[in-house]
Amino acid sequence: MATSTRPDTLSRERAHELVRSWDGRPGALGSLLGRVSSVDQVGVEERVDALKKRSIKKQSKLWALDLAIRMMDLTTLEGKDTPGKVRALCQKAMTPQPGDPSIPSVAAICVYPSLVADAKEALTGSNVKVASVATGFPSGQTFRDIKLAETRAAAEAGADEIDMVIDRGAFLTGDYLTVFEEIVDVKEACGDAHLKVILETGELETYDNVRRASVLAMAAGADFIKTSTGKVVPAATLPVTLVMLEAIRDFERQTGRQVGMKPAGGIRVSKEAIQYLVVLYETLGPRWMSPDWFRFGASSLLNDVLMQIEKERTGRYQGPDHFTLD
Repeated sequence: MATSTRPDTLSRERAHELVRSWDGRPGALGSLLGRVSSVDQVGVEERVDALKKRSIKKQSKLWALDLAIRMMDLTTLEGKDTPGKVRALCQKAMTPQPGDPSIPSVAAICVYPSLVADAKEALTGSNVKVASVATGFPSGQTFRDIKLAETRAAAEAGADEIDMVIDRGAFLTGDYLTVFEEIVDVKEACGDAHLKVILETGELETYDNVRRASVLAMAAGADFIKTSTGKVVPAATLPVTLVMLEAIRDFERQTGRQVGMKPAGGIRVSKEAIQYLVVLYETLGPRWMSPDWFRFGASSLLNDVLMQIEKERTGRYQGPDHFTLD
């Protein structure tokens, strides 16, 4: 496995300097985004189709499945969530397959802000992170001061990571400055917590918009960019993920700053997870093959990966009843 560190932080001042340095003058956000290159839709989809056909042999497959577990964020974001449900999810996050110590823990669990403290307590002594959604998840349609207050409250409750949603309405009407400034403000409100910026790509309509939103979020200070809330269809897709990974690659070349990526929603089986890892490796290389830089937002994926590992080890599948429920 490649060694890496957690994402660096980007201050408000540095975010504005970054935009100016890209264009050479103050107030250059519109010019920066105007110069974001358009996406070759046919090329993206053809490359994804080619990479999906890569054959992975047994030992490499087992390594990839183990890595996929270590990259997972288990999530419960329902109105009926309770402290008990969160504690049960935390237990599964720490020991996905009770009795089998060879199965690693997942990267994080993701909950609503009011349940962060319960999750932190349940995960005491483990290396599993606690992520909290914020900023009026999933729509983002509330006042900025409320978004910032919710972010601060989640961070103060102990969240290691904050998952914010961008204002898609502002973005789609071309009000990029509002989106940029809001991300900058939320990043500041996070304190020491890392910020994952959810683009909700299913509502962005075009690959060009996905690329433009990716650059905007990274320039504003995102530690990770994330496809989806999981509440909108379509959620994560391989072509959209490739567009975002290519934006991350080009952003690092321009700025020297490494940013993480999280596809979320709709990834349900091991074969799909491995396809995402192939696309990740071929686009960004081994430095990103780590939970510090890539996550799966796919709670329903875990049991399928566990079943696939058992099949690779023993030659036979176990039924779903052999695994704990999420």
